[in-house]
Amino acid sequence: MFFAGLFAIYFTLRSTSPELWEMQSDKLNLTFSGINTAILVASSFTCQMGVFAAERLQAKRKSWKISEWGMVEWFFVTYVMGAIFVIGQVYEYALLVSEGVSLSSDSYGSAFYLTTGFHGLHVTGGLIAFLLIIGRGYAAKNFGHKEATSAIVVSYYWHFVDVVWVGLFAVIYLLK
Repeated sequence: MFFAGLFAIYFTLRSTSPELWEMQSDKLNLTFSGINTAILVASSFTCQMGVFAAERLQAKRKSWKISEWGMVEWFFVTYVMGAIFVIGQVYEYALLVSEGVSLSSDSYGSAFYLTTGFHGLHVTGGLIAFLLIIGRGYAAKNFGHKEATSAIVVSYYWHFVDVVWVGLFAVIYLLK
């Protein structure tokens, strides 16, 4: 519901200032953001591979072969990809601020930073959850159903965050 409210704010402000939206959205780097989005979407696949390992009750790798990785390794790759996404967002923010688009510059800046910023906070929360689950995978003497269920629950959150970003990306970067 929170993100639905942010979408409503974005569309309402956009409808009242179409010229501003056209001018400011031209400052967005679609290629960079598209690559950043692809990294986040790919992280859902690595996350799901971690879930499959957790469902097999395999916390850690059996060997260095990717086909024998456990939940910990897959979730670590997911963590790295999510961190790259957040770093990419921060870099994009720095570029936009240098071009005069800030949270307080105008309604476009406010809508852009509120929607993408709250999403970034949710991604950061997911990264913290991954660290906790990875730590739990290392700490568990017997990786069982309780630990696997925790991993699965974190994956649901991560997939949700990814789906929300796909919607935000479509609305902010692709919708003209």
